[in-house]
Amino acid sequence: MKSIFVGNLNVSVTEAVLDSLFEAYGTVERVRIMTDRSTGRAKGFGFVDMSDDGEALKAIAALNGKDVEGRTLTVSEARPKTDRPSGGGSWRKRW
Repeated sequence: MKSIFVGNLNVSVTEAVLDSLFEAYGTVERVRIMTDRSTGRAKGFGFVDMSDDGEALKAIAALNGKDVEGRTLTVSEARPKTDRPSGGGSWRKRW
């Protein structure tokens, strides 16, 4: 399975819209639009998981740069999440 990053999303784009865009290129396993924890508003990016790597590469090639609801999408293979330090990035210990 390949995870695809989709950036520069209009806040009006739903998971159903992303699903329909990507299913034209193959089987979509899961769609997630990232939201702000405190407000619940979309952050403007999401992820699409496709079961076949070849289909995922076709979708990336076809949809990167495509205009969707007034925004030009940035579509690429998702990078693995890296570990980030806890505490908001502060290097000092709080006593």
